[in-house]
Amino acid sequence: MLDLRQLRYFVAVAETEHVGRAAEQLHISQSPLSRQIAQLEKELGLVLFERERQRIRLTSDGRVFLVEARALLTHAGRLENLGRRLGRGEEGGLCVGYVPDAMHTGLLPAALRTLRLERPGIHVALYGQRSAEQFEGLRQRSLDIALVQEPPAEDDPDLRSALLLEDPLLLVAPAGHPLAEKAGLVPEDLDGQPWIAVESSHDPGWRDAFVASCVAAGFTPDIALDAAEPLTALGLVASGFGLALVQRSMVRSTAPGVAVRELPWHSGSARLWAAWHRVDLRPVVGAFRATVLDAAPA
Repeated sequence: MLDLRQLRYFVAVAETEHVGRAAEQLHISQSPLSRQIAQLEKELGLVLFERERQRIRLTSDGRVFLVEARALLTHAGRLENLGRRLGRGEEGGLCVGYVPDAMHTGLLPAALRTLRLERPGIHVALYGQRSAEQFEGLRQRSLDIALVQEPPAEDDPDLRSALLLEDPLLLVAPAGHPLAEKAGLVPEDLDGQPWIAVESSHDPGWRDAFVASCVAAGFTPDIALDAAEPLTALGLVASGFGLALVQRSMVRSTAPGVAVRELPWHSGSARLWAAWHRVDLRPVVGAFRATVLDAAPA
């Protein structure tokens, strides 16, 4: 049986790559910390660290073990918190994973508002994470529901999902740009223009996917800059660096210096999915999932 204290020691050393600094964080001396790490390695039959004089680094096996150790400690902390709340007669809590789109579309805030009205005693913990991390959280039961940019695989044995919304992409141009007022925009008008490519996922191939979607729509973008998220893209467009495709929910109250145009012939959209584990351990989880699904626009 794994010792949670040893796992906490291991994570501290792994994150600092220094036994002395880890010992200071844990408020113990170095010798017992080193002994606990050595004992953990012996019990596992696994070398977790490479040791070089004053430096200590994770092995490849150690890096894999670190991911799982963090997940287990997160779940253990959540379980302890849940037990204390149940002991006080409370309903427990909810752990919700989300991507930024879930917030700025208003879907997650609407669901949380309904939850607070219907179950004011529920404690909610929010975790902004990538989709892959949220799927792992659902499997580890450290998350109750995930709001993600893409669904889990259809044949996933543990996870289920539902499409919540499709947020159409609109053309955003600097105010005063020739295309800002041009009637009847066609794909050829966008061909060769400088563009800001907006990262829509954490897939390494997202940039190629963006170019491919533009080509499929009938134009080839000349990418001048990359933007990690839509708000950055809007700022770059307002500064005159180029055009961008940004979801409708982000441009409802556009900043000065930006013009927004609809492209009826462009079918691109940003999607938001809800994902959850197929087994509901607590009724409140199923109830909140229903609230999230109800919050999605028709």
